[in-house]
Amino acid sequence: MYILFDQGTPVPLRRHLREHVVETAYERGRSYLVNGDLLDRAERAGFELLLTTDRNLRYQQNLASRRLSILVLTTTSWPRIQRNIALVLEAVEQLIPNSYGEIVIP
Repeated sequence: MYILFDQGTPVPLRRHLREHVVETAYERGRSYLVNGDLLDRAERAGFELLLTTDRNLRYQQNLASRRLSILVLTTTSWPRIQRNIALVLEAVEQLIPNSYGEIVIP
């Protein structure tokens, strides 16, 4: 799967997604883009999943017509995410195309 990490997504997470191609918005020179523009460019580039920590995204954008899936991590804390890495991996592996979901990190 072709995955894009949004600005707040902890980069060390990519080591756990070895079976996927992971790029960051920063690496692609897109860290300055606001949500709608980032989503548009991600879709045009062929990304299948946006992994983000922006919990307001679903309220700011009409996601119904989007072609890529969006998974939201409920924290930016890498130590918390790392302790719950199985939740993230399970959500990515069970991803339904063109869907929106939140991964609640305790």
